[in-house]
Amino acid sequence: MGGGRTADAGRGRPGTEERGAAGASRWQWKRWRTGRPTGPEPVPEAPEASGAKRAGQPFLHRRGPLSSAVRWLVLLAGLVLTVVFAVGLARVTLVPVPGARNLVHPNFHLGASLRGYLDQPAVRAAAQQVGGNVLLGMPFGVLLPVLFPRLRSVLAATALTALVMVTVEAAQGLLVEGRAFDVDDVLLNTFGALLAHLLVGRRIGRALYARP
Repeated sequence: MGGGRTADAGRGRPGTEERGAAGASRWQWKRWRTGRPTGPEPVPEAPEASGAKRAGQPFLHRRGPLSSAVRWLVLLAGLVLTVVFAVGLARVTLVPVPGARNLVHPNFHLGASLRGYLDQPAVRAAAQQVGGNVLLGMPFGVLLPVLFPRLRSVLAATALTALVMVTVEAAQGLLVEGRAFDVDDVLLNTFGALLAHLLVGRRIGRALYARP
């Protein structure tokens, strides 16, 4: 008697496996009818794991009121600085200089004006010419990655800077009295944008926007 009860207990109650299989089949059929994938229910992520994941993200990439406010402040500052830079660029490059009408000549030969700058006896004057053109292009390398996420790459920022400066130089030569087109100025401006982008702009762009 005792041995029979033990054997029955080891095998389990009659019909348990059949009922379990039927219940699983009905559950899978219901999941198929509702369009949901069959399989075990997804396990929700633990709060500790999600908190650790957020902590590993850069601050400006996180979702939250504080990070969003800081991100918008950075973008607003970039927009204001872009307007200020555009006004300053126009005043530096597009203001007529009537007294220099007979002194300036267009330069389409790469390196010609640069050699003239470096051959000047006064080192200060040469540094002003070369350094001024390099500094004039640097804001492009910082502001473009801030305002335009797709321009975070070095190639995109450099190409757009070169395009803008070619347009400015062409406007100088065609429309502004006392100024002329100079391809070396475009080269120095573009180099300044490239340098600023590598040093600062790329870091700011990565801090603001997650990688695609």
